[in-house]
Amino acid sequence: MTTDEDVWLMLVLLSESVAMRMRDLGSKCNVVEIYVRDNELSGFTRRRKLDNPTNVSIEIARIAFDLFKRNYSWPKPLRGIGVRGADLCPADCAVQLGFFSNEEKREKLEHIDKAVDTLRQRYGYRSVQRAVVYTDPVLGGINAYDDHNIHPVGYFHTA
Repeated sequence: MTTDEDVWLMLVLLSESVAMRMRDLGSKCNVVEIYVRDNELSGFTRRRKLDNPTNVSIEIARIAFDLFKRNYSWPKPLRGIGVRGADLCPADCAVQLGFFSNEEKREKLEHIDKAVDTLRQRYGYRSVQRAVVYTDPVLGGINAYDDHNIHPVGYFHTA
């Protein structure tokens, strides 16, 4: 990966996979963590504690991308990136709401993710995709939920 757009695409794919797994388990995460490794195999891990637990894929992706942007300035191309939800709690756990939190929006995003999960279970993973997935035809066909690993672009272009 050599651009922020590449990283955003990968974080969206990985965050969808992480969020789907949490919804399957009936849980939410209180911490979002990313792992970044460059082409010389040096890497780092960064994490952020959340105000409220979540299993909303776009929320996880945005937090992961913010962590990435704050901690990486493109000295080298990336070899790998990962997203993890940590400090899990039950999906129905009690949450202290804040004055400035937008619970209506979060509930709508949760309902959208659950509807997408239902469609994907019934019609296959590729039946519903985010528009960002179509920006890269090679990576657009990846099913991060079932495949567990996403290989570099060179992996797909074998002779």
